[in-house]
Amino acid sequence: MLDDEGFLLLNQIKKEDEILDIELTVRVLHKLLNTKGIQFAMAFKILRFKSPKIYQLIDQRVYRFINGEDIPSYFSSTEKQIELYISNLQKLRQVCIEKRIDFTHSDRIIYELDKTNNKGISLKNYGASSSVKN
Repeated sequence: MLDDEGFLLLNQIKKEDEILDIELTVRVLHKLLNTKGIQFAMAFKILRFKSPKIYQLIDQRVYRFINGEDIPSYFSSTEKQIELYISNLQKLRQVCIEKRIDFTHSDRIIYELDKTNNKGISLKNYGASSSVKN
């Protein structure tokens, strides 16, 4: 169970917030990830639930669509995973602006765009040499 400090940090994130506070996000993710039973996928879902105007899920399809390559399968540390998530949140926001996609629904929209644009390209076998139709 998340400790009191973790709840206090998490509750600093408001549903109506629209600006990513990187320092707070890093602190919250560390607290969540040090909680038994919470791994990255769950931590990201918790953040998205707290404030969808700031946080979205970055799954394999969203990552591939915004980066043109598969999500790295191995991370050397929790810090690297947090860094990757935050940098991709920022990149996702830029893609949403460029493509006129509502950020609060972007994880689901881009998931579907990737399925359509990369139909027949396996996530597992997708390589950087393949082109993503953005």
